[in-house]
Amino acid sequence: MTDLLPINRALISVSDKSGLAELVKALISAKVEIVSTGSTAAKIRDLGAEVTDVSKVTNFAEMLDGRVKTLHPNIHAGILADKSNTSHLAQLQSAGIAAFDLVVVNLYPFTQTIAAGADFATAIENIDIGGPAMVRAAAKNFNSIAVVTDPVQYDVVIAQLSNGGFSYETRLELAKAAFAHTAKYDSAIATWLTKAEMGFVSLVGTKTQDLRYGENPQQHAALYQSSNNGIASAKQLQGKELSFNNLVDADAAWRAAQEHLEPTVAIIKHTNPCGLATAKTIAAAYLKAHNCDPVSAFGAVIATNREVDEEFASHNADIFTEVIAAPSFSTGALEKFASRKNLRLLQVAPGSDQIEIKQISGGFLVQQPDHFQSAGDDLSNWHLVSGSAANDEVLADLQFAWRSVRAVKSNAIVLAKDLATVGIGMGQVNRVDSVRLAVSRAGDRANGAVAASDAFFPFADGVSELIAAGVTAIVQPGGSVRDAEVIAAAAEAGVTMYLTGVRHFWH
Repeated sequence: MTDLLPINRALISVSDKSGLAELVKALISAKVEIVSTGSTAAKIRDLGAEVTDVSKVTNFAEMLDGRVKTLHPNIHAGILADKSNTSHLAQLQSAGIAAFDLVVVNLYPFTQTIAAGADFATAIENIDIGGPAMVRAAAKNFNSIAVVTDPVQYDVVIAQLSNGGFSYETRLELAKAAFAHTAKYDSAIATWLTKAEMGFVSLVGTKTQDLRYGENPQQHAALYQSSNNGIASAKQLQGKELSFNNLVDADAAWRAAQEHLEPTVAIIKHTNPCGLATAKTIAAAYLKAHNCDPVSAFGAVIATNREVDEEFASHNADIFTEVIAAPSFSTGALEKFASRKNLRLLQVAPGSDQIEIKQISGGFLVQQPDHFQSAGDDLSNWHLVSGSAANDEVLADLQFAWRSVRAVKSNAIVLAKDLATVGIGMGQVNRVDSVRLAVSRAGDRANGAVAASDAFFPFADGVSELIAAGVTAIVQPGGSVRDAEVIAAAAEAGVTMYLTGVRHFWH
């Protein structure tokens, strides 16, 4: 048996019929016999090709509303026979079964069906059974057959046909892709069926890029994509190759910007914000965010929740920036950025994952994302516990600070004024140190600012530090055993304090 596998007989059953015309044309040219099912067979006939229905091969009509079509020895023996095994070949001949050389199958669109909000019964009917069985059979028997699971692979098929058949290396690569395809498919089904209790969770993704290295040069790394939104699926419009750290920071920036409803810019270093701001335009928001901490903004990663326009690009022109991630970029902005060859621009599709996963030694933790879904995140449910009720302007700043503090690593303190951060304290091992860091970064801007804390103040010292810096209003979850002392410190100073009843740790 030679390494090259000629293609004489193909089995085709596809839900996604894109690219089928080009594939069938190549098969006709190579004089390949085609066996097919249902709507795929009808489509192939429409393309002018001769095709044998599966029911003619099995001598059995499809049944159970199409649930059973290809689950038959005349199909699976033709796929699974090892052509280097004389016993297998003799058994095929005795049974009158012809072997297949190529299986082209893509599966019922289960993930697209549930993403569209289909009801339970419809989703169940879009679980493919015969398709995965044929794909796995062909992938197992790659030494004797080639398997194709994605229209993007049709160019490979056409090229191999023109060369007289499939090489061993190509068959092996296609088999690897096929097993990955069915694993991902089954994982999606199991995850969907057990989503309420998180009974089954798997990490399934497609490698889209090898990275130069990981967090440090001695670490190997790669990027895997598991959905069609977010940073992992972003389209890079220009710039140098993305690094592991670029992607991690871009994700943190994207997450921070998307938490806000109005035009917002997040500037990130080492996953923490050094500037966040909201304004009427994205360009104005960028200026406000940059002015929070211009020193730290050097070499930062930026994300927006609106299209980046030419004015934004002009403001950023002289600022060294690693990455800018946005839903889109205007033509004028792209023209402005074009001369900065190292600047990476990412066009990101909005959307959020259904679960969050954190790896720990020996396993991983799974949780629902924190998207301000609690009643306490609505300012109408905040409880005023000291000082006078804030006016609309102060309330807007408090709400901005509250939505911003979740993007800061705990212990987190955000000082804000005019819908922009003026001081951020992050990642300290006690809350009063985070307060001091935020106040020191704000300097004189702390006077008249508002503050948000991602969790309760365990002692009054943190609140006292904020009051001494000139903070006029504070929002925090509450819930400390010393809440009375904390509230008393604010009341004594006449400082407005609201409790939300919900915390936003981020580790």
